This record gives sequence, structure tokens and C-alpha cells, in this order.
Amino acid sequence: MIRRPAVAGTFYEGDPESLRKQIEWCFKHQLGPGRTPEIIGKSREIKSIIAPHAGYMFSGPVAAHSYLKLAEDGLPDTFIILCPNHTGMGSGVSTVTEGAWETPLGIVDIDSEFSEKLIEKAPIIDSEPLAHLQEHSCEVQVPFLQYLADKAGKQFKIVPICIWMQDLETTTEIGEALALTSQELGRDVVVVASTDFTHYKPQEVASSTDHQVLEAIQALDEETMMRKVQELNVTMCGFGTVTSAIVFSKALGAKRAEILKYATSGDTTKDYSAVVGYASAIIL
Repeated sequence: MIRRPAVAGTFYEGDPESLRKQIEWCFKHQLGPGRTPEIIGKSREIKSIIAPHAGYMFSGPVAAHSYLKLAEDGLPDTFIILCPNHTGMGSGVSTVTEGAWETPLGIVDIDSEFSEKLIEKAPIIDSEPLAHLQEHSCEVQVPFLQYLADKAGKQFKIVPICIWMQDLETTTEIGEALALTSQELGRDVVVVASTDFTHYKPQEVASSTDHQVLEAIQALDEETMMRKVQELNVTMCGFGTVTSAIVFSKALGAKRAEILKYATSGDTTKDYSAVVGYASAIIL
């Protein structure tokens, strides 16, 4: 089973060469880190990254900050990509246990051993490919990973997990199960938490509330982050993915998080009346 791309040609370029150039544009953009990754590291300290999932023309430069840090830290064997469920398809928490995903940059295999073991550890997770068929928030992360792997001459696998039930209990269970599975299999993994922040509010409102949520993330305090999202009515679509990433990372010994970049769609479009917030971060 090969999952074909759902948003190639819309969220990102559909032609391989154009897509590579677009990814490099993201890295070099004024809102990006300003350079492409030239050195692929081997230290492997990063446990998780946070990256946005809008069209590359809007959020790609912000996402590039996380991917540059990841490249310089080193690439794992498997990426666990956590994303919210925008379509309503599938079950409460849906992964994939077989097959591969295709993008214009090639095909990436599913880490079947990991995903099957993960379901044993967390029965709340179902094998449900339907949830992923039209979901963009996981898919848009994959070309960035392929671009880095090509530079490193390295193969990798993915475990996509689409999360509809983003309550604290469920996402904590996911994070704990990810840590246990990676430890039992001895698998080197990085979690990619795919999320955007405030949606369609004025720039000053979005920035103010988003930064309060980012302070909790920087403190690796998932409970405070969840509370801030609720109290401040922050329309952050992937707060549960970040909770799982924090729980996973702390279980594997993470001590700190770094907020790398925050920007909004307004910084690209210059329309600040109703923006979407984007942030990149690493946990290590």
C-alpha cells in the first residue's frame, strides 16, 4: 500500500526539482534561518521538534528553523510524525502499520515493527489509514525530512499518527507509549509535533496568547500549556501533538526546549487583521 500525496501542488510544489528549490527557499528566506543545512551532525541530542504545517509559502520558513537544527544534530532511523486530525476521518488516534508514503521526492517506508509494537503499548491507537488519506498536517513534514536525508545519504522510516482526541490523558498515553516502544526496540527516533498556533485573529492578539503557550512549552510543562490553550482560547490545532512530544521527550531524559522562531501568516502576506501563528522549537 502506497499513500499518494494529497496536497502536492497546493501546499508545496508538485515537481521534484521545484520542490527542492522551494525547500531551499524556505531555509534561505528572511523569516527562515537564512541558510541551508550543509553539515549533517551525529550528536543526536534532539528528542522532538515542533514545526508548522501550512503551505510552504506561509509557514515553510518557520519550519525550516527546526529542520536546520535537526540536520546539524543528526538524523534518526525513524521519525514519529504526530499531527492533528483536520478531516474528521478515521478513529480517535490513527496510525499506519504497513506500506509506504509517496511525495514528489520519493517513497518512504512505514516502520511497521514500531507501529505494531506501539499499538500494543497504547490500545487507544488504531491502525486506520483512512485518517491519513487527505490529512495535510503530517504530509507536509515528509519532504523536509527527505531533503535532509538526501543530503545525509541516509534512509529513514516514518510512523504517522493522526490525533483527533487531544485531551491530556490521551496524549500523555501516546507520549509514554512512544518512549516505551523506542526503548524496547532500541530504535533511535525523533518525534515531529506538527501544529499551527492561533488561527484568524489579529496579529497582536495571536502573538500575545501564542507566546504564553510557548513559555509553557519552553518550560516543558504540558499541563500548563494545555491550561493556557483553554483559558486563553488559543485556537492551536495541534496542542495534543505537542503534549505527546513533551511527555515522550522527558521520558527519554530531555531537560530543555528551545523556541527557535515565531511568525505569523501576516509576516508573509502583510495582512495582520486575521493571522495564523507559526512556531518552531526543539526539545533536547
